[in-house]
Amino acid sequence: MSDTVIQVENLGKKYIIGHQQQERYTALRDVIANKVKSLSTFIQNPKSKIQNYHEEFWALKDVSFEIKQGDRVGIIGRNGAGKSTLLKILSRITEPTQGSIKIKGRVASLLEVGTGFHPELTGRENIYLNGAILGMSKAEIQRKFDEIVAFAEVEKFLDTPVKRYSSGMYVRLAFAVAAHLEPEILIVDEVLAVGDAAFQKKCLGKMEDAGKEGRTVLFVSHNMSAIQALCKRSLVLSLGHLVVDANSSKAVKIYLQDSLNSNSFERKKFNKSKPQIISVKLLQSSNDYIESNIFVEANIFSPTEKTISLDIRVKDCMGIVVGFGSLGTLNPKQILNLNTGINVISFSFPINKFAIGSYIMSLDLTLPDVEFFDRVEECLSFDVNRPPTNGYIRVLNQSWGYGSFEIPLNKIDCFISD
Repeated sequence: MSDTVIQVENLGKKYIIGHQQQERYTALRDVIANKVKSLSTFIQNPKSKIQNYHEEFWALKDVSFEIKQGDRVGIIGRNGAGKSTLLKILSRITEPTQGSIKIKGRVASLLEVGTGFHPELTGRENIYLNGAILGMSKAEIQRKFDEIVAFAEVEKFLDTPVKRYSSGMYVRLAFAVAAHLEPEILIVDEVLAVGDAAFQKKCLGKMEDAGKEGRTVLFVSHNMSAIQALCKRSLVLSLGHLVVDANSSKAVKIYLQDSLNSNSFERKKFNKSKPQIISVKLLQSSNDYIESNIFVEANIFSPTEKTISLDIRVKDCMGIVVGFGSLGTLNPKQILNLNTGINVISFSFPINKFAIGSYIMSLDLTLPDVEFFDRVEECLSFDVNRPPTNGYIRVLNQSWGYGSFEIPLNKIDCFISD
């Protein structure tokens, strides 16, 4: 179709891996000895085959997709899935082994810190150099120059060689150049992890604006909150194959399924000499985002009557604690009095303070300020999806996970079972 700007068909990239011997290095005598040994083996047994120390590795295999003008597409996957290889091929940095790609429009890529910068040139000179590489005229670059410098916040170091820049300054300038010189297609790898929270937020806003202006954005990140906030659609790569092409909420859920697929937790064996969490399960939540709650039921064993506190920690997909709640620690009126045996405890908390994304829950069992009994790490997971159209999303102040806040527990029911 005419609005398709990237078309990829049966794309594959093969590398040849050379396997060396276990020695840390190979000296000339080792090379000569190995050749003599191989020749001797061949003379004694002409039918024997000399061992091959090379093998083929497909970083990408049979990848096909289309991206239309103005799309903001996330690309996610584990390390080694083929994300960076795909971006390098799309950026014309490396050639594919098989398949074809068709790209319509000017591409600006930010694949690693300082890509395209000449270390001996100043920040000012690199802005003009990168603009020229992108096909911009000097007049076009000058028109955008002040915006680039202001966005990158490197005014004081503009005439300093970029080899003296910190990694944060490097990436700020590189992103500013790539985003402001108005390419039709902007490709951004996980370089934003170098910047601070304020700059990351600014970059996300700039990429969102690019999509609204009709430009196409491909965004690789391990931050699932950022992916879901920016991209409506995401591609999931696994071992070089495209395994999911769907809306970002569904794609992220499938991607995290292996490591975070836990709607329930059960301990097969437990120590009956102290209070322990023996099972936890996630009950259904309501559908309305604004009033939605997560309902949890926990079975806690106690060998005797015991007063305890149940603490809940919520982490985002990057492992950063973004929420904390407690039955007992923060509010003495909520403290739990366990009977001997298995105690069934249910509670709920609202999710409308969370950014869209995927979250992991951990539980602690303690006697506040006195004794620690038990902990189950990452026992449950839940997703926060987009609310209905025109709904209010609290995203950027929390989605990056800096700081934590209390989760008010709005419902507590304790059912004691002997």
